[in-house]
Amino acid sequence: MKRMNFKIKNYNCLRLAMLFLSLLFFGSLKGYSKNDEKTKNAAAVLERLIGNRVNEFELTIVENKSEHKDWFEVETTANLVKIKGSNNTAICYAAYNFLRDIGAVLVSWEGNKVNLPKTWPKYSKKGNTPFEYREYLNACTFGYTTPWWDWNRWEQEIDWMAMHGINLPTAMEGQEAAWQELWKEYGLTDSQLEAHFAGPAYLPWQRMGNINSLEGPLPKEWFTKKQELQKKILERMRALDMHPVVPAFSGYVPKAFAEKHPEAKITELKSWSGGGFASTFLVDSKDPLFKKIGKRFIEIYTKMYGKSNFYLADSFNEIEPPVSEHNKYEELANYGSAIYETINEAAPGAVWVMQGWLFGDNKEFWTKEATSAFLSKVPNDRLMVQDYANDRYKVWENQEAFYGKQWTYGYVHNYGGSNPVYGDLNFYKNELTSLLKNPNKGNVVGYGAMPEGLNNNSIVYEYIYDLPWSKGEQPVKDWLTKYLNARYEQHTVSKPIFQAWQLLLESVYNVKYWETRWWNDRAGAYLFFKRPTATITEFKVNPGDKKKLKEALDILTKEAKKYNQNNFIQYDLIDVSRHYYSLIIDEELMECVASYQKKDIAKGNQLFKKIEKQALDIDNIMSAQPLNSLDQWVKSASDYGSLPAVSKLYAKNAKTLITLWGGEGHLNDYASRSWHGMYKGFYWPRWKMFLEALKKSAENNTPFDETKERELIKNWEINWTENN
Repeated sequence: MKRMNFKIKNYNCLRLAMLFLSLLFFGSLKGYSKNDEKTKNAAAVLERLIGNRVNEFELTIVENKSEHKDWFEVETTANLVKIKGSNNTAICYAAYNFLRDIGAVLVSWEGNKVNLPKTWPKYSKKGNTPFEYREYLNACTFGYTTPWWDWNRWEQEIDWMAMHGINLPTAMEGQEAAWQELWKEYGLTDSQLEAHFAGPAYLPWQRMGNINSLEGPLPKEWFTKKQELQKKILERMRALDMHPVVPAFSGYVPKAFAEKHPEAKITELKSWSGGGFASTFLVDSKDPLFKKIGKRFIEIYTKMYGKSNFYLADSFNEIEPPVSEHNKYEELANYGSAIYETINEAAPGAVWVMQGWLFGDNKEFWTKEATSAFLSKVPNDRLMVQDYANDRYKVWENQEAFYGKQWTYGYVHNYGGSNPVYGDLNFYKNELTSLLKNPNKGNVVGYGAMPEGLNNNSIVYEYIYDLPWSKGEQPVKDWLTKYLNARYEQHTVSKPIFQAWQLLLESVYNVKYWETRWWNDRAGAYLFFKRPTATITEFKVNPGDKKKLKEALDILTKEAKKYNQNNFIQYDLIDVSRHYYSLIIDEELMECVASYQKKDIAKGNQLFKKIEKQALDIDNIMSAQPLNSLDQWVKSASDYGSLPAVSKLYAKNAKTLITLWGGEGHLNDYASRSWHGMYKGFYWPRWKMFLEALKKSAENNTPFDETKERELIKNWEINWTENN
């Protein structure tokens, strides 16, 4: 009996010893702490990036250390990385910032580079930001980039957001399911709704009241597929302590609804952006239907997706408000009040978010008096104006920092997903330091970028999302050194490569806005991407310094040979090459057209051949960027459909958006893409048709009928979008 007790005692001691050792071992290995449950979502982001090495990170959330301002601390030993922060997003940013600082990791749209050291170097860093919110994603991104994304792609993007410290993302997916349920409650039939909803790539502009029905109908499977996707998106964003901005009612109703309610005060608005689009219908703010519809939408949306704290509503995006001249300011104030009160009654305490774009887009209408009236009946802490176009418009300065309301500062950078190589790192830095020092900045609570299209110019976004934490105090040169070390997987990049990037900063990354994307009311990233016209001899040069760009290209071409094919220097070389030679094509196009106009056919023919060769060469080198390709874009659209007819509609949406766009206005080529397949399959065939007609006119000494040729090209474009 005594012997048995001895065994039991020894067994219990052994168990306790094993438990102690396991806690000691796994505790240090897995970042064992009382806050494990709170940080599990940040840990999951890291694990998807670096695998089991996440076990060497000890993550701790310390709440309310600095009220609304996010902060972090990082401290390392050889086998442990200790990170403290205000929430999961701050911790994700801190972890990524550390890994990139030591050259171990780079996370970008073109892929992730992970090259971890065996032991962690000595490292200590503290950071905080004066901005409570770091915003991301334009309402238009959900047409220009994300319509065909599945959960796997969204998970990657949300991880990217977390690691870049973003906590105020726009979240527009899945709302059509709520709108459909709402309009059916008001008696609209399936056929009426089918005539209302736009095609999937065009939904952002329907949501903002610009269009109806364009490139539809919206397939039934879209509603359920996006509803399930949005549930996952919001769940993940909230788990990472982000504040997703979700949709609210801004006053727009289907045509069939307006017809069913002739007693209501509903205005039919003029066609948007140059004409050719179906009318949209706006409920007057004083009509009882405004609040009734708006509240019911939020109720339905909340039942589907859970409670939200930030609601986006834009009643007048690129649309002049239908207000009377004699009572203009009171009517504007009523619209602002109606939107706020609707949100407040359906979601008490929530914040109305609106884009500040309209105030810069239509400065003639939105005077200080008009804007202040529109915002006047909303409490200061219940409205947030996203003034995100400071690379084009200085809205906040012209509008007295929005009259005491909360507002966020930022940049669009990318328009339509069109992707010339540009940005301006020094501009972003100087603007931020100037903003923080400005005594008239008002209640600025956020910072970030809201691009219309993604997957280009990664360096711009990498830099922009570091700025709110560094407050612009770090020299660009120092930041660039660390960035390149991580990007090219080198402890120290060579002097020639750094020289090349210095030249890129002076030649292309000193351009805050690619202004020639609009020329003579024609869109297109380059002249080569615009629908052909004989007036191109009047085209002004593209921005940037082409001479320094060529010097950078020559260095990168030489240095890239020293790296393997998977290194990002190869990707950057392709980007710089296609940008430089696209600029060359623009110049040669002008010269070629001028030669044919002067009847110098021999010179015109010589230039014709040069342009053709360069266009096909660019298309060929772009094949090494498979994610930036026409095939990938169209295939992802087609694959999103589960039936042949649906896949065909999606593919046509995808092709039309990046070419014709829609309507009879000036939006064709707005979303032009510098992609594999586009040079060879779309841009060059158009110019070939045009130049051959111009040549024939010169040879036959007959007048050149440009109107006829442009119409022929337009018909060719239509056939191209319909041909799968």
